[in-house]
Amino acid sequence: MTRPRLGLFTRLLEDAPAADRYRFALEQISHAEQLGFASAWVAQHHFGEAEGGLPSPFVLLAAAAQRTSRIGLATAVVTLPIDDPLRAAEDAAVLDALAGGRVQLGIAAGGTPSSFPAFGRDPAARRELFAEHLEVLRDALAGRGVRGTDSRIYPAAGDLGERIWQATFSVGGGTRAGADGDGLLLSRTQPRPEGEHTRPLHELQLPIIEAYLEALPTGVSPRILASRTALAVDPENRALALELAEPGLRSLAALQPGFDAERASIEELIAVTDTHVGTAEEVAESLAADAALPRVTDVSFQVHSIDAGHELTLRSLELLATEVAPRVGFATGPEAAAALHAAHRAPAADPATDSGSATASDPATTPEGASA
Repeated sequence: MTRPRLGLFTRLLEDAPAADRYRFALEQISHAEQLGFASAWVAQHHFGEAEGGLPSPFVLLAAAAQRTSRIGLATAVVTLPIDDPLRAAEDAAVLDALAGGRVQLGIAAGGTPSSFPAFGRDPAARRELFAEHLEVLRDALAGRGVRGTDSRIYPAAGDLGERIWQATFSVGGGTRAGADGDGLLLSRTQPRPEGEHTRPLHELQLPIIEAYLEALPTGVSPRILASRTALAVDPENRALALELAEPGLRSLAALQPGFDAERASIEELIAVTDTHVGTAEEVAESLAADAALPRVTDVSFQVHSIDAGHELTLRSLELLATEVAPRVGFATGPEAAAALHAAHRAPAADPATDSGSATASDPATTPEGASA
């Protein structure tokens, strides 16, 4: 069994003004580092606050870089067909310099279709744009001349181009990410075919993982992150957690073709959305049933689509690190952060074997300032 490194993911969706959302995210990232999380991933969304609260992930992560020293700082994801790939490369290189080489660069061909026209892009051409922009991004990060010129970015990006991760919902996307030698990002919102809403998330994602591993060049280490929704609470807050979960999960479940979300119980909503909510013991038990997790190198947790609020989110981070991680076997602490930092350079290993990172149950990895 692998020991996936524990990570935080946020879309900055608290019901609060923008300044508070950004402050909450920075506090959560700092708290996560103190608790031994290996990585912090932030999403990029343009226009409006309902789907995501952050159009400029590099700016927020630069602020996080000044507040932290170990935790990996990552995008999940930069919508590359929309963004200028040269500017993305420059911003990522500056961030990596500020962060001491801690950046992980997640990218995707997706993005909200309605966002494309304002950027002068056609959403129907997103795959072609992604391929074109990815070539420019790779050239810029590698220090090659951009678009046939002698212009090279400053600061130099070092090996940041080897820390790219591609997000995908498809087997074909897994093959592409593997063939490119990039990391693989798997979303908790994996679409299900109509009538297959009862299939667990891992059944949909294991074929993508297999395709990725099969395409990975010889000698290249796999980097696979699975994003999951989890809200771990103290027993006295369990009823509150389920109450907070119901509206968001019902809205998310309504997107599943053929599923009657309006009449579903909270238990049915939790199952169909692959949400892990409850006490630390309950969250650990449900995560143990996720057959994809033993095949990944990293796992990131978000509270969305649960509107948990900032304080419950902070407490959930504590419980994930101190109670869930030891039960499930997630890697935490400085060793896990260092392992992610060097993951793109590590010798290839069988993903079904132990990663060798320390876990939260190891005394040497107990983070400073963490509650017991």
